[in-house]
Amino acid sequence: MPTGVTPYERFGGHDFFVDLVADFYRQVADDPVLRPRYPEADLGPAEHRLRMFFEQYWGGPTTYSQERGHPRLRLRHGPFAIDEQARDLWLAHMRSALDNRDLPPDLDDEMWRYLVMAAHAMVNVTDDRPSKPDLGTV
Repeated sequence: MPTGVTPYERFGGHDFFVDLVADFYRQVADDPVLRPRYPEADLGPAEHRLRMFFEQYWGGPTTYSQERGHPRLRLRHGPFAIDEQARDLWLAHMRSALDNRDLPPDLDDEMWRYLVMAAHAMVNVTDDRPSKPDLGTV
């Protein structure tokens, strides 16, 4: 790879990310667990945001920050209950979308490691969290 080539370019640039995210959201549209977590009737805006984020993260255009400011992923996802089931389904759909891209193993691994890390970081509801005490009885 020539010096100065960004991951964005190694993955295939804009077309790669358009296809990856579109494929992912086609699956989300039919998912009975994930689909209700997207408040917009049209998934197009969510698809646009994710594509812009991925492109920026991997060294492409900085359109995401220009349009939306700093990504603040945990903060932006805070209003949505993201449990382990949602994380696992998100990863399954993303894995399928990534498999459809037929990347070389090193690039596939690089992308997949990031996606797994990011998905785990977004979990904000756990099944084993302690319940809040009833302050009326303390």
